[in-house]
Amino acid sequence: MESSVDLGFLEPCEEWLLANKFFRSKVGGKPAWLELKNLPAAKDLLCGVCGEPCVFLCQVYAPLEEKESCFHRMVYLFVCAKASCYEHNQSKNILAFRSQLPRTNDFYGFNPPDESKKSDPIPSPIPLCTVCGCRGSQQCSRCKKVNYCGFEIVTEPEEIDAEPKLSAAEAERKQMEEYERLVSEGKTGELSELPESELDNYSGQIEDKHFDKFKKRIEADPDQILRYDRKGAPLWLSPVVPESIPACDQCGGPRKFEFQIMPQLLNSLKNENIDWGTLAVYTCEQSCDPADRGYVKEFVYKQDVVNTEPQAPPPEIGHE
Repeated sequence: MESSVDLGFLEPCEEWLLANKFFRSKVGGKPAWLELKNLPAAKDLLCGVCGEPCVFLCQVYAPLEEKESCFHRMVYLFVCAKASCYEHNQSKNILAFRSQLPRTNDFYGFNPPDESKKSDPIPSPIPLCTVCGCRGSQQCSRCKKVNYCGFEIVTEPEEIDAEPKLSAAEAERKQMEEYERLVSEGKTGELSELPESELDNYSGQIEDKHFDKFKKRIEADPDQILRYDRKGAPLWLSPVVPESIPACDQCGGPRKFEFQIMPQLLNSLKNENIDWGTLAVYTCEQSCDPADRGYVKEFVYKQDVVNTEPQAPPPEIGHE
C-alpha cells in the first residue's frame, strides 16, 4: 500500500548530469544554483553558532504543478562542519533556502535539455568560489575545502505494510478511553505519587516508543535518506518536537512541513563532526515568490535521538 510519502535514495551519477540545467536532487559536491543572479550573500551562509561559513549538504528539486512560478523549484540545505556547533535539538547551525522559477525564465530553455550527451552547466553571471560553489571570488578567503562526492537523490513512493492496524487517531482514542477508565476508578493519582526515578523510567518508555515506531516505519527501506511529504508530517524519532514553526520571513504566512533528511545520510558523508537524528524542513505554505526572484530562507528543525539508557552512577570515592 502506497503512502503519501516519497522516499529518496542515493545513486551514483555522472557529475555533468548534476548541473543546474538538469534540475536534479543531489547530495554533496557544489550547489547547482537555480536562480543565477541573486544568490545568497556570504553573510547569509554563516553558522548561527560560530559565525563560520556553512557547507553545502544537499538540494531537493520540488516543483509545484499548481503554481506557474514554481515550475522549477529547489530547496537547498547547508550545515556547519564544526562538531561543537551541534547543540541538542537546536538548528542554529543549519540553513535552508528556497528558489523557484517559471517555465519561461532568463536562464533555462523552455524544453528539457538533451541528457544523452555531455554538456556544460548554465554559467552564473556572478563570481563563484571554485571550491564551495557559493558567491565569492575564485576561492573564498575562508573556504575550508570541505566537499563531499556528489550523488543524485532518486525518489520512489513509499510502500507500507498493508496489515490492519490502528490509526493514530484510533490509538489515541483507545488511550483516552483507558485514561478515563482510570479516572473513574480513582487510579490516576498513582502517577503523581511515583518517585522521580520511576517517572524517569516512565518517560524513557515513551521515548522508546517513538524511536521504535521510527525504526519500524523505515525497516523496509533502511537506505532511505529523504522522506518527502509536503504539507504532511515528519516521522519523528523522539517526543521532543518544536512547539511552533516560525512564519515565512518574506510574506509572513505559515510554513508547513515539506521533507526530512534521515540519519542514514550521515553514513555517506563520513564526517564525524556532523550529526543529527533527523532534519525536518518547513517551507512557506504558499511558496511565495522571492521579491528579487532570488532565494528565501526557510526553517529547519534538527531533532536528536533521546538517550534513554540508564545513566551509570558516579564512581564512589574511597576514604582512607
